[in-house]
Amino acid sequence: MLRWAVIFFIVAIVAALFGFTGISAAAAEIGRVIFFIFVLLFVIALLTGLVQRPRG
Repeated sequence: MLRWAVIFFIVAIVAALFGFTGISAAAAEIGRVIFFIFVLLFVIALLTGLVQRPRG
């Protein structure tokens, strides 16, 4: 998922260089949303792993 966020940010940068501001803004927004979803899922997985950890 993080790979997709990076891809959308690269598309946004390339679109901005060529002057396609609408495409650039849309790609940047999609990349940002995917990045925050990735961070949220990572935190949930981290907390789940800590809670379910066997206590020796």
